Amino acid sequence: MARIVMKFGGTSVADLDRIRNVAQRVAREVRAAHEVAVVVSAMAGVTNQLVGWCQALSPLHDAREYDTVVATGEQVTTGLLAIALQEIGVEARSWQGWQIPIHTDRAHGKARIERIEGAELVRRMRGEGMDAPQVAVVAGFQGIGPDGRVTTLGRGGSDTSAVALAAAIGADRCDIYTDVDGVYTTDPRIVPGARKLDRISYEEMLELASVGAKVLQTRSVEMAMNHRVRVRVLSSFQDADETSGTLVVDEDEIVEKEIVSGIAFSRDEAKVTIRRVPDRPGIAAAIFGAMASENINVDMIVQNLSADGTTDMTFTVGKSDLPRARAALDAARPQIGYAEIETDANVAKVSVVGVGMRSHAGVANTMFRALADRAINIQVISTSEIKVSVLIAADYTELAVRALHTAYGLDAA
Repeated sequence: MARIVMKFGGTSVADLDRIRNVAQRVAREVRAAHEVAVVVSAMAGVTNQLVGWCQALSPLHDAREYDTVVATGEQVTTGLLAIALQEIGVEARSWQGWQIPIHTDRAHGKARIERIEGAELVRRMRGEGMDAPQVAVVAGFQGIGPDGRVTTLGRGGSDTSAVALAAAIGADRCDIYTDVDGVYTTDPRIVPGARKLDRISYEEMLELASVGAKVLQTRSVEMAMNHRVRVRVLSSFQDADETSGTLVVDEDEIVEKEIVSGIAFSRDEAKVTIRRVPDRPGIAAAIFGAMASENINVDMIVQNLSADGTTDMTFTVGKSDLPRARAALDAARPQIGYAEIETDANVAKVSVVGVGMRSHAGVANTMFRALADRAINIQVISTSEIKVSVLIAADYTELAVRALHTAYGLDAA
């Protein structure tokens, strides 16, 4: 007997037939005598509709009320799945984030989980004091803040909910069911020859998620790595066995380490350039302090010193954060003293990731040469121990991904 957390995304619960399919998958685990908790997203398209309504009423809406609205999508799905399970003879009940409770900080729209009180869930999953064990159907993406208000974790937050719950209740594994059958070397829709990986390390998956891979949400991988939660990515629409999908595990469990494991890209980036900034101590703190005060994540950063004693500062933010970033910088202009701001939302970030980079030279050069051969200009570069990322014009995204996939020998034989 194992304790399992199963997470199903929006496409997996998109309509009643798919919810019935999910119920059957859960029932198979229950009938195998496993203790099961299920984390669900809103039905496909629902969250986008709810977000759209908020933005239509007010582009700079109250984030607390935004959370109140968008959290309802998951509430509907939990109730429907609980009903579907009960209909096929499986004991189940729905749980909202505040009922467990899942405690978060107060950063509405981007809240971080601080702790989960899972004792009552575990008692019911075991069936203690009950006629039969009970499946816990938990709303992903949401929690409760220190002021008692509903919070949401940001887009893709249901993955984080699932991994956090798995850690809190001591689950043996966390299965993430989605519309793909595992983690690929890149998006198969762009590169048909992309290969599915049987295993990938936490670090590689974290880098891939952070630079645009849509399979898992960044914070969910970070949490899995910190708490050593074994995560399996597999398809909701294919029969699965113990060898299905992709396992996200410790690097030590991977025998053959590729130099590059995957190519990721993101079109959700926007470039901000602040021109003629005074070159003095405290300026960078003023600029990025303004971003932090608005809970805006900054990614790639480049500083260029000019001959006149000023500097240009370039960085990237999420495309959806660009209006707030511009407003924050406008408000801080007297303190910073810059000449002008330029923004560009027509950019994309392309990254190569692999733990093998630690022991192999020339990885970056291969990337730069492959892009140069196709006349793709690099605007910004950033690196980590196992990643190299470049910012390019968005129009060249697919060409760059295909070129790099071939350059690193990742195409399927």
